[in-house]
Amino acid sequence: MLGHIESYDDRCQTGVVKHQGKFYEFHVDQWTADEPPKEGDDVDFDLEEGEVSEIGPVGAYLAEQKPAKSRIIGGLLGVVFGAIGLHRMYLGFWGLGITQVVVTFLTGGFGVVWGFIEGVLIFTGHINKDAKGRHLK
Repeated sequence: MLGHIESYDDRCQTGVVKHQGKFYEFHVDQWTADEPPKEGDDVDFDLEEGEVSEIGPVGAYLAEQKPAKSRIIGGLLGVVFGAIGLHRMYLGFWGLGITQVVVTFLTGGFGVVWGFIEGVLIFTGHINKDAKGRHLK
């Protein structure tokens, strides 16, 4: 059956999958993929006597995501325009980008340091994914 992961708790290694308005609990032992389950994933699962027996990702989650954003552009935006969060907006983290603008404005420029450090972290590979989880080129 096809469903949608509503929640997953990494500490307990349990989650809840929804299918046609019904909710089913599962444990990570039933997970068939290498990557851990994430809230929001579309999944295919089997039921045996009302319990999830096997569960795994479907569709786009099975395909390797290709990089879409450039590490060099992200790093340069962070070093040069980090105070206004352009590097975070470029990577798709709009909330963080706007927060950097607000912090820069309210602290009289502290956001410059924050953005510069993140620009260096992008260049060195410590920040290596965009908001959709794709690696940077």
